[in-house]
Amino acid sequence: MSSAFQAGGFIASSVRNIPRSGIREFFDIVQNQKGVISLGVGEPDFVTPWHIREAAIYALERGKTSYTSNMGLLRLREALAAHLEEHFHVAYDPRDQILIAVGVSEAMDLALRALINPGDEVIYHEPCYVSYSPSIAMAHGVPVAVSCRPEDGFAVRAEAIERVISPRSKALILNFPTNPTGGTMDRAGLERIAALAQQRNLVVLTDEIYSELTFEGEHVSIASLPGMAERTIFLHGFSKAYAMTGFRIGYACGPAALVEAMMKIHQYSMLCASIIGQEAALEAIESGWPDTLEMRDHYKARRNYIVSAFNQMGLPCHLPRGSFYAFPCIKSTGLGSKEFAVRLLEEEKVACVPGGAFGPTGEGFLRCCFATSLEQIKVAAERIARFVGRLQR
Repeated sequence: MSSAFQAGGFIASSVRNIPRSGIREFFDIVQNQKGVISLGVGEPDFVTPWHIREAAIYALERGKTSYTSNMGLLRLREALAAHLEEHFHVAYDPRDQILIAVGVSEAMDLALRALINPGDEVIYHEPCYVSYSPSIAMAHGVPVAVSCRPEDGFAVRAEAIERVISPRSKALILNFPTNPTGGTMDRAGLERIAALAQQRNLVVLTDEIYSELTFEGEHVSIASLPGMAERTIFLHGFSKAYAMTGFRIGYACGPAALVEAMMKIHQYSMLCASIIGQEAALEAIESGWPDTLEMRDHYKARRNYIVSAFNQMGLPCHLPRGSFYAFPCIKSTGLGSKEFAVRLLEEEKVACVPGGAFGPTGEGFLRCCFATSLEQIKVAAERIARFVGRLQR
């Protein structure tokens, strides 16, 4: 091989320019530390409920080890259709309007690749989950960010979206409750966005993975509003509400033509989601609701404690109405988000994610996941308060 050969020269520009995940980059540092309390990775600390695990084991024992339909098990899609009509008030035909994917991340990727032509603009709100902008770019779209403000509870305003709409705008991504802020939307706010989407002919991709973890008020899906089902791709999964992160089961619902387009990509890449994971998901959707409610109660108690602790130590923190993240403001310390997070880890052995990992509008904040035990959260809060106290001397 020629010494002049450089593998990097062959990498597609759409990939070469994408930064590594700010979350994973930070946790490469964490891996080398001992005695760390992690408020970092957005993963439930609960083990998947036993009856869901048993369903996976029983499926294996019965020899359920084959491919499924590209669309996923029909029994699972039928159960999802009934669940979505009851809890989200939107009707989907399980035969051609629901696609089972390998997590919500794959479902989002499929939706973007099925929709976007090179140069199309996709609007999304920040601070946001780290994959949205890179996923848009890898689909050869143009990411267009809209800022959410703490004074609005990190909801997104229709007027802010309207200001960035251009002739090239094709789609809008919503994620409520939001990672990393825990922000939610009320019905009135979503109705204004729905009217705008219809007026400006936008397709909406709504990622509702944290919807079951809504602590106050009703969760409203934009897909359920008049005139929106035909222009919305509804994305959801089992990782957060059922503590099934490792099962990697998500799903997408929408108009049959869009779901068919997504299935074409899925069948030539993933082919189908794991049958074992799908069998476990079927048990979760049919019998797992009491487990979800119990976990949500634990998260709410933890949320109340950690938010109060941040405010008491002088780090203003809004009360997240959903998800399992607190997003305190650390601007008063004079440190940037990454410096604060690195020093907190080094000096007090507490791992949180710098807010800047979630886009420029996240700078000056810290994402703290309270999906860990209340006992650990109490110790972490004491350590953070001690660190902040030293900074304020």
